[in-house]
Amino acid sequence: MDTSARPAPLPLMRAVDAALVGQYPHADRSLRRVRSGIYVERTAWEALPEWDRYLTRVHAYALDHPRAVFSHESAAALLGLPLFGHPRMIHLFDARRSKSLVHGDVVAHTSLDSRATVEIDGIRVTTAADTAIDLVRCLPPALGLAVADAAIRVHGVTPHRLREIADGQRSIRGRRRLQWVLASADGAAESPAESISRAVAQWCGFPAPILQAEHRIGARRYRSDLCWPEFRVLGEVDGWGKYSSGDSTAAVLRDEKRREDALRRIGWRVARWEYADALGVDGMRDALLAAGLPLTDASDSANLRAVARNPRSW
Repeated sequence: MDTSARPAPLPLMRAVDAALVGQYPHADRSLRRVRSGIYVERTAWEALPEWDRYLTRVHAYALDHPRAVFSHESAAALLGLPLFGHPRMIHLFDARRSKSLVHGDVVAHTSLDSRATVEIDGIRVTTAADTAIDLVRCLPPALGLAVADAAIRVHGVTPHRLREIADGQRSIRGRRRLQWVLASADGAAESPAESISRAVAQWCGFPAPILQAEHRIGARRYRSDLCWPEFRVLGEVDGWGKYSSGDSTAAVLRDEKRREDALRRIGWRVARWEYADALGVDGMRDALLAAGLPLTDASDSANLRAVARNPRSW
């Protein structure tokens, strides 16, 4: 649910405010300009992951344009939906315009199809459902699936609501990818890496997995990321914060090993890969083949080639 916006990762300094106390950010090499007249600490900026750099840019724009309505990746950043790389543009929605406009790193979108918006922490954004549909239309399908799954899982958007929005729109952009994502999205994946792995498994030609299946061993219960029970194969994908939960990495790895050992003792074969292996396809495919999972369908080379190609980001 759209209840709070992700805050700016770094304090934002306006040059006009700094000048009132005798500071001049444009001459300070320890600061970095993120937007005209808005600065952050350079070392802190350089330490940020790509998606948080983008979120900082979005907040910088909002600081100077409090009436803006953010959409697409910009709304996703504020809503906590997945981002992939560092998006190039700040995205706005303005139904008053007769056509979309690009100015510098800002795109003001318009459309014959309306968008529902919500104000969160003083910033207006398109809702999680509308944001997901907009992104599914323009992102590579695997990335669009990750966004739709997250909208369902995190924001309580129902698959029916996503289909309802799509069916009510006149736009034909990305119609085929939209149809595929809406037929596949269910929110069962607990991370973008799992959503993308599910898509890659399908396009490689593997059977469809069960996500987040529960396994009982004695008094203990375990869940697997992806499961193929008829072949006794489990898939585990690392990444997106799996080892940064607050527990020490060593403790998490120890628990993971104990869990895998217990599952192997009762006949499961475990394939493990990283998020980058799913994006690159080959590492994930090789891990599943090595675990004994058969290929049952022809591969979809076009979609596999598009998995890691996102021209909307750096």
